[in-house]
Amino acid sequence: MNTAMTHTNKGWQSLFYKEVLRFWKVSAQTITAPVLTAVMYLLIFHHVLADHVVVYEKVSYTAFLVPGLVMMSVLQNAFANSSSSMVQSKMMGNLVFLLVTPLSHWDWFVAYVGAAVVRGLCVGTGVFLVTIWFAEMHFAAPLWIVVFALCGAALMGTLGLIAGLWADKFDQMSAFQNFFITPMTFLSGVFYSIHSLPSFWQTASRFNPFFYMIDGFRYGFFGVSDVSPWISLAVVGTALAIVSCIAVHLLRIGYKIRS
Repeated sequence: MNTAMTHTNKGWQSLFYKEVLRFWKVSAQTITAPVLTAVMYLLIFHHVLADHVVVYEKVSYTAFLVPGLVMMSVLQNAFANSSSSMVQSKMMGNLVFLLVTPLSHWDWFVAYVGAAVVRGLCVGTGVFLVTIWFAEMHFAAPLWIVVFALCGAALMGTLGLIAGLWADKFDQMSAFQNFFITPMTFLSGVFYSIHSLPSFWQTASRFNPFFYMIDGFRYGFFGVSDVSPWISLAVVGTALAIVSCIAVHLLRIGYKIRS
C-alpha cells in the first residue's frame, strides 16, 4: 500500500512538472506576451483617463487600474493554460499515454489546476513588477491579495479544465474564451468601479463572479472596495467548490477522454 501511494504521489508531481514545463518552454508566448499586453492597456488608459477619473479618495486612477490588470492577467492565463493543454493533448492523441497510467482523477485535477495556478501567478507577478513603476501602490491587507490571487487562479484553472474536456478542437475553445471568459473579465470592474454604472448594470455586475475576484483582490491594496471582501470570498469560494466538483466528476467518468 505504501508503495502504491508513493507511485501515485510521484505521478501527480510528474504530471504537474510536465504541465509547468509545457508553458515555461515557450515563456515568450505564455508569460512575456500577456505582460506586454497588460502594459499596453495601462499606458493607453493612463494617458486617456488618468486626469479625468477618480474612483477612490486618495487613490489615483492609474493605481486603481494596476490591481485590476494584474488580476485580469492571472485569470485569463490560468484559464488558457489548463484549457489549451487539455485540448492540445486530445487533438495530438498523446492523452492516451496518461490514460494507461495509474493516475487517479484527483491526480489529474491537482496537476492541471496546479500548473494553471503557477502560470497565472507568474504572469500576474510579471504584470505587477512592470506596472508598479507607473503608480504608487500600497498593501493595506496583503493576505487578501494572496487569498484572491490563489482562489481566482484556481477557479479559472478549473474552469479551463472543464472547457478543455468539453472542447474537441481549438475553434470551440476559442469560442468559449472569446464569448464567455473575455467579456466577463472586461465587465468585472477592471477599468472602473461598478458604482459608476447605471443601476441596472450595477445589479448585473453582482452576478458576475469575476467582479468579486477582482474587487476582493483590489481591496488588499487599498483597503476599500465596492463590496465587502468577505462577501467576495464567499462568492469566489462557492464558485470554486462548484466548478471543482464538476471537474473532478468529469475526470472520474472520463468525459470525452476515454472514447
